[in-house]
Amino acid sequence: MTTTEAAAGTANGVGASPQRPDGVGKVRGEFAYASDLWHEDMLWGATLRSPHPYARITGIDIAEALAVPGVHAVLTHEDVPGVNRYGLEHADQPVLADDVVRYQGEPVALVAADHPETARRAIARIAATYDVLEPVIDAESAAAGEGARLHAGGNVVRHMKIRRGAQDAQADVVVSGVYEVGMQDQAFLGPESGLAVPDTEGGIDLYVATQWLHVDQQQIVAALGLPVEKVRLTLGGVGGAFGGREDLSMQVHACLLALHTGKPVKMVYNREESFYGHVHRHPAKLYYEHGADRDGHLVYVKARFYLDGGAYASSTGAVVANAATLGIGPYIVDNVTVDCWGVYTNNPPCGAMRGFGAVQAAFGYESQMDRLAEACGLDPVELRIRNALSEGSTMPTGQVVDSAAPVAELLDRVRAMPMPAAPGEFDLRRMPGGVSNTTHGEGVVRGVGYAVGIKNVCFSEGFDDYSTARVRLELVGGEPAATVHTAAAEVGQGLVTVMQQIVRTELGVERVTILPMDTSIGSGGSTSASRQTYVTGGAVRAACAAVLGKLTEHARDLLGVAGKLRLAGGKVVAADGRVLADLPEVLADVAFDETVEWRHRPTAAVDPETGQGNAHVQYAFAAHRAVVDVDTELGLVKVVALDCAQDVGKALNPQAVLGQIQGGSAQGLGLAVMEEIQIDGGKIRNPSFTDYLIPTVLDMPPMTIDVLERPDPHAPYGLRGVGEPPTISSTPAIVAAIRAATGLALTRVPVRPEHLTGT
Repeated sequence: MTTTEAAAGTANGVGASPQRPDGVGKVRGEFAYASDLWHEDMLWGATLRSPHPYARITGIDIAEALAVPGVHAVLTHEDVPGVNRYGLEHADQPVLADDVVRYQGEPVALVAADHPETARRAIARIAATYDVLEPVIDAESAAAGEGARLHAGGNVVRHMKIRRGAQDAQADVVVSGVYEVGMQDQAFLGPESGLAVPDTEGGIDLYVATQWLHVDQQQIVAALGLPVEKVRLTLGGVGGAFGGREDLSMQVHACLLALHTGKPVKMVYNREESFYGHVHRHPAKLYYEHGADRDGHLVYVKARFYLDGGAYASSTGAVVANAATLGIGPYIVDNVTVDCWGVYTNNPPCGAMRGFGAVQAAFGYESQMDRLAEACGLDPVELRIRNALSEGSTMPTGQVVDSAAPVAELLDRVRAMPMPAAPGEFDLRRMPGGVSNTTHGEGVVRGVGYAVGIKNVCFSEGFDDYSTARVRLELVGGEPAATVHTAAAEVGQGLVTVMQQIVRTELGVERVTILPMDTSIGSGGSTSASRQTYVTGGAVRAACAAVLGKLTEHARDLLGVAGKLRLAGGKVVAADGRVLADLPEVLADVAFDETVEWRHRPTAAVDPETGQGNAHVQYAFAAHRAVVDVDTELGLVKVVALDCAQDVGKALNPQAVLGQIQGGSAQGLGLAVMEEIQIDGGKIRNPSFTDYLIPTVLDMPPMTIDVLERPDPHAPYGLRGVGEPPTISSTPAIVAAIRAATGLALTRVPVRPEHLTGT
């Protein structure tokens, strides 16, 4: 390098795909997940859960459970020292049920014992008695006020209205439809787990798999009746999340048992308990009416949505907002009428899951666009392109899309991708039903379908959305090294890698260490809403800028120079490109340590009567083309291809971007053709991976992925959230392809064999 050729950053900075620091351990099975936590002399916690969806508790007798040898504690609601209520948006959920249970699986009592099997035996000896009540199980009826009143404020968690343009608009072509989306599970592989360790001064340390350390801490503090400094959380290894770890599961329970016994307590759910112990995707019923002129240009959309939030609110209010504000899709419509209800029922609680309200709406509006294309005699892609949003378009909320919105281009790109080859030499593995040998091609037809989706990024409606990052730069063993400390949860998405890349880019040092995420630093917010790279990435970048400012000020004093300085390739460089010193010289006896709390541009609450307002930070878009083979005799589906085009603004880590698009598409495929928690009278019928099916490597087809980079000028590096959009458009694309193959209407997902055969 000459004195004028210093390049900023390092080879493993922004735009590269360096090896994940946790990758090798995970591949080898050596990575420590929260379920691997261990402590000398620890106890095991277990939970007694309600067998009923709705019942009044008439008695709890713990005497026999306490008499089991090895049992150290049996706790009920009477043992909760603080407030026996918690919740993400509304504190409406008991830590332990007191008078009423509102869903099957609600925690009623806790046991701590010296062996997990002992704890389970003790749980079985708790004599809980109930007066069983008639459950509320239909969301639409609950919204209308029918059935029991499950909470003091009634059964409507939130009703959101969008009103724009003429409410009595007329159109030449009108199509209507009613659509349903089943309850999907996040199906993460690492079950809920954590270890609570009491200290000698009445405090507690909790090591836990979660998505939001500080909100967990706030809820735990209230339940334990302790000051915040007495409750310290550290992120354990997380085996996937997808929204299912935003709410509390075992956090307060483990802490209660540990404080009561004075011993460390570990809790790990088995798979069945995991199905009861976390929230799921909201089932939905969607009523749509689309009106267009004869050329296919949308004139109006009217819609009603009913989202089943289950027994407690969780994040239902925010899911309602997303479903309503994004409910007509990435299309220009001047006249919009949308009503969306999120309601309480006695079904399992529902909350955050990848796509967060937009998934349910997309199945409805994309199904409608296909019906409208048919009614207008247009190609489905052409109809979408005629109505596509672009930069400068106005959303139904009145918000102007002020960054790239290449909706038409995404559709054009997936349409232009090469089609998969027609079946050649017979291969059972390529047939619907696979190696089960159900067909040799008889009755198998192929279909092609398209869909495009829209998702907001980051939190909305005026939420104070920020992240805190601390960056320290110093010499370690004579080499410049940086450390990063945040409370932002790494749940498998690759945030630790991206933070390293940002520091390498901003400070030009290769050696970057990510400290354990914990609550000793300010909040990093939730790992959800595709927000962490945007917000925590923005915080890390800002902290680096603060470090760089202090460093260059020190360098000017040390070197006796004036003017602007920068770091490049481990050198201190003047504005004219002259290398003034090696970085180790400047760092010889000092360290620079800066903490920054960073926010994106503000959003605002919408008008409660019209839904008008700048509710969202950023919009993201993806389009899919699906190709399917359907065995029309048995109703079996093989997804042959699932191709995607997505705008990511800037690919900070191209390999991770591809992984997110593939993973999100897999979850969309699952919702389209196999994944559903089946509920009967409020009870879960299939709480296991034997009966709740998720796509495997044999179900996922090859994917052609086209990544667009259209920078958002308001975002760090121009990036755009990546993780959720592919889940949104993949489901309706697959169902559209099945419709094309079979000619069936298919108004519900997942599509089951009986929907295709009429049996």
